[in-house]
Order: sequence, then structure tokens, then C-alpha cells
Amino acid sequence: PDIRVGEMVFSRTSVGFDGLLNYYKGRNEVCDLDIERAFMEHTGWNELLPKPYFIDADRTLFEHFRDCTREGITVAAPGFYAPQGRWVRLNEKIESFEYGGRRITNFEMEGSALAGLAALMGHRAATICTIIAQRVALDACTDYKPFVRRMIATALDRLAELD
Repeated sequence: PDIRVGEMVFSRTSVGFDGLLNYYKGRNEVCDLDIERAFMEHTGWNELLPKPYFIDADRTLFEHFRDCTREGITVAAPGFYAPQGRWVRLNEKIESFEYGGRRITNFEMEGSALAGLAALMGHRAATICTIIAQRVALDACTDYKPFVRRMIATALDRLAELD
């Protein structure tokens, strides 16, 4: 409830519900296995679902964006309804998960694959999201384009500083 529509979230950690990284050699070397175990235990993860993987964004990028975004654990879901935790019991378990003072902040659909594949190939990657709907507070913004434009401009300006 404390995250506002229009706010930018830096996905310090992305959670892949799609199972994609599980197909790649080296998956365990780039994923955070401790938080994976804690999450699966906390949620009572259904064995019929792909095993979720937790992958951190590039540390340098995280530090560079830390002062202009909110830090979050972002779930990258392979679909819109149930995969995003809208099945009531799973949603409550996802929302209540905490690890090392960190929590799940938002859902999107690609960040974990990007972060995971980049880590496997030795590249730097990160995801920044604009919150356009706030399910807990029952708030949404249909005119979200100005927020997205601000996020893109901020990201490009910050990345240019790194060169």
C-alpha cells in the first residue's frame, strides 16, 4: 500500500515464474539459491509450477539508480491473471514474503529473463518499472504514458552518466 502509482521501482532482484533460466547451464551460479528456498517454503510452492529463480540486477547499476528509484523484488510472470498472483491464496503468500528486510514490490513479464541471461553471459543488466496499477490500494492510472516517459528519460540520463 505504500507504493504509489507513477513511482519507479528498480528491480534489485527479479523472480522468474517462467522457469526460463532453469534450462541453462550455470543457472545456480548466478541465482540466489537461499532466497529461492525461502520463497518456495514460504509460499508452499506447487511442484506442478516451474521452479522460480531469483536473479540480482547488476550491482553497479543498482548503486547508480538507488537514489532516484525505489528498490524492489520484482516478479516476472509468464501471464496476466494467476501467474501474477491474482489467485487469492497465492497472492497473499507472495505479498507477505520478506527476505533480509526486502519484499516483493511489483509484477512485470520480462525482467528475470533479461537479468538471468545477461548474468550468464557476463553482461550488466537491470529492470526499472513504472507502477501503473496498485492492486493493494485499488488504484490504477489509465494515463500512465507521462510516468513511463519520465522513467525512460531518467534511465537514459543516468546511463549516460556512466560513460
